[in-house]
Amino acid sequence: MSQVIGPDVELDPGWVEAGSLAEASELARAGRTVAVTLPEDETEAIATAVAYAWAGATVFRTSHPAVRQALDMTEVLLGRRPPVLARRGLA
Repeated sequence: MSQVIGPDVELDPGWVEAGSLAEASELARAGRTVAVTLPEDETEAIATAVAYAWAGATVFRTSHPAVRQALDMTEVLLGRRPPVLARRGLA
């Protein structure tokens, strides 16, 4: 599960901050907890968070609460958690 922390929160000593998607993917495959600091612009922060989550990052520094919802949706798509609400037969 991903964690969203404030931009001023100190990183845990066991976390590693990634500077690129390739680095995040490599660190995640190695079993490390990958942290990412997201951009200030909300739209860019959401897009960046989703890309890094797909690469394996699990800790995200941001001041934008909308990032949490985007990360939840990404985790559902990746099969890491069930959807909050499932509807069937909406034809």
